[in-house]
Amino acid sequence: MKLVDFIIYAGIFVFAITGALKARTHRMDIFGASVLAFVTAYGGGTIRDLLIGIRPINWMNDYIAFSLVFSAVIFTFLIKWNIPGFNKIVFYTDAIGLGMFTVAGIERSLSHGINDLYAVMMGVISATFGGFVADIISNNVPALLKRGELYATACAIGGAIYIGLEKMDFNQNAKLITCVAVIVAIRIVASRKRLELPEI
Repeated sequence: MKLVDFIIYAGIFVFAITGALKARTHRMDIFGASVLAFVTAYGGGTIRDLLIGIRPINWMNDYIAFSLVFSAVIFTFLIKWNIPGFNKIVFYTDAIGLGMFTVAGIERSLSHGINDLYAVMMGVISATFGGFVADIISNNVPALLKRGELYATACAIGGAIYIGLEKMDFNQNAKLITCVAVIVAIRIVASRKRLELPEI
């Protein structure tokens, strides 16, 4: 298995856990948790594939990915996260998932002939729109739209760095790891330092 494949599957598992944890904050049952986990894990990639015109959509016929979502829901159900710092757990799993899905979205887009700029945009969509839809379903203000959340911005910066390293012929694995690390670091620093974009 290539590193990018591992990152895609790890991202699916991490985002599915994030969705299931969001369901827990709203006291949903296991079916509701499964819906949020599925939407969080697959929503962004589905929208990306529809925009690019990829058929079949990324998750169809992929039993490994489906098993990872199901496993994430069961894992979250069995492991009770009712501990101090619960919100931090959700935050960190979401940050890691953002990095992984940004990389996966860019790689899939480039492999289908999308140019660099739009590949970064597809990476941002892959990483953020699943959580966006899940937040709407659970009646939350989407993190993508919250002031003070460098959410899509972190993905765009990490994605731009990835493309830059691509032009410099960096090692493939080094590019992937760097992009994920940058996105996670931006999310953490922005949260701790309360960095935010200016108002219009």
